[in-house]
Amino acid sequence: MKTYTATPSDIEKKWWLIDAEDLILGRLAVEVADLLRGKHKTTYTPHMDCGDHVVIINAEKIHLTGNKRVNKRFYWHTGYPGGIKDRTIEQILDSRHPERVIQKAVQRMLPSGPLARQQLSNLRVYAGTEHPHGAQQPAILDIAGRNRKNKRAVN
Repeated sequence: MKTYTATPSDIEKKWWLIDAEDLILGRLAVEVADLLRGKHKTTYTPHMDCGDHVVIINAEKIHLTGNKRVNKRFYWHTGYPGGIKDRTIEQILDSRHPERVIQKAVQRMLPSGPLARQQLSNLRVYAGTEHPHGAQQPAILDIAGRNRKNKRAVN
């Protein structure tokens, strides 16, 4: 029996639309990373970009479990002495670019390298409900319906 290896002519890419409202960030990132890599397909080939295009809307309405929204901090250094800076996820979600939280979560779920950067270019995240990809007719993917833990419980 031969091992199947996809070639660029065999790859068919679909478009998916995901509404991130009330979804848990980590569970969403896992599902999106699998879609971008193509692991949901029977023709998955590890060294090829056989994943799909993913459009995520309502990025500012994402949820985190526990107190991560307030307590989790991201650090970076400016390069100057004493130049360590930090920001909480809450500050990032309330800023001008709340979609960066989802982009970085998905990026950290992918293996690093040129292939992952190419796969990450197939991800589009928007803070509001509008997106410019209507011409591609993305199929709606219900992440919340897959598992009851994927959506935040109503308090």
